[in-house]
Amino acid sequence: MQPFELLIGLRYTRAKRRNHFISFISLISMLGMALGVAALIVVLSVMNGFQKEIRTRILGVAPHLQISGTDDNRLTDWQSTLQLAAKHPQVAAAAPFVAGQGMVSLNESVQGVMVRGVLPQDENKVVDLSDKMKAGSLQALQEGGFGIVLGSDLARALGARLNDKVLLIAPQGQITPAGMMPRLKQFRVVGIFEIGMAPYDNSLVLIHMGDAQKLYQMGSAVTGISARLHDLDLAPRVALELGRELPRGTFASDWTRQHANYFRAVQIEKKMMFIILSLIVAVAAFNIVSTLVMAVTDKQADIAILRTLGASPASIMKIFIVQGALIGIIGSLLGVGGGIVLALNIDTVVPFIERLLGTHILAKDVYYISELPSDLHRGDVFIVGCFSFIISLLATLYPSWRASKTQPAEALRYE
Repeated sequence: MQPFELLIGLRYTRAKRRNHFISFISLISMLGMALGVAALIVVLSVMNGFQKEIRTRILGVAPHLQISGTDDNRLTDWQSTLQLAAKHPQVAAAAPFVAGQGMVSLNESVQGVMVRGVLPQDENKVVDLSDKMKAGSLQALQEGGFGIVLGSDLARALGARLNDKVLLIAPQGQITPAGMMPRLKQFRVVGIFEIGMAPYDNSLVLIHMGDAQKLYQMGSAVTGISARLHDLDLAPRVALELGRELPRGTFASDWTRQHANYFRAVQIEKKMMFIILSLIVAVAAFNIVSTLVMAVTDKQADIAILRTLGASPASIMKIFIVQGALIGIIGSLLGVGGGIVLALNIDTVVPFIERLLGTHILAKDVYYISELPSDLHRGDVFIVGCFSFIISLLATLYPSWRASKTQPAEALRYE
């Protein structure tokens, strides 16, 4: 590009036009581009924040890695499997567990539950349940004491409090003279936890592993081994490596498989929001097209004079590309700057808007995540910035091409 093309394009952008409406449309295009880019960056950051928050809450009670048996969902020689898993350099801690289904009853309330038998000391090394306890303690689970820890929503539905007696019903029946009868055992509530995720707070109960083995008649066997990793992002690779070493009849599964639906849903929503909000950038790009079309019409005489002085059609085209691209670049830079500032201060901006409007965007009694989380990624900022620049550059092509086709004689006929 020749220096005169760049200089003339810049001059056309900042010069005062006879037609002030063109200047107004240019300003609107710039602000529209900035608004679209800022909105994209903020929304993508919020979606990243939700994904991070969901992952943190899920992994507060779910292990990074789980080893289970395929033979009747049991691990008989689980001690050797535990040692094998613990030897892996990425495994920080491992613990056995017993999983089953059942029903919890208190007075006239009955709720279906997922039962998890754990060793409290070892389980605290694998998941962060101790930080989620609202009442009582996980350490209160003692073998033979038949204590139980309930989720907060489940306890609320049953009307259960600490030291209340609840009845746990296991589906495995026992044969009596009256026929097949379900196994029943009374447990004492020793703790209540709150994860902030409905599937856990509504239906998960914890008991001691020894009590679970007796309730489900598993003898010395367990359901599987849960493990915590130093780097949870390496869970798929660690599961694959352990799967090659595990004995026959056992398999390893990582958290990305066990909870894939949550993260897939967030990813789909993130992509859809990107597509929808990209329309704002597209509208701003259409404004750039209309701005340049009117600018070309307004500068017909100037174009003709430049052509008679020897400027080529390509040079004319480059002049208006510079003018349109500058509008897009300034709008994109403003949007990137504003989006970054908003994304980094979303925890301050949202409460201010809530106080201003006198309402809560995410009410605590409706949503489990009551605050808008934000996690700004450099990659998202780069992608949005490049996307807006490319769109604005493409928007300049047609008006610039029309300008390059201007005939000097026709343009100067009525001047």
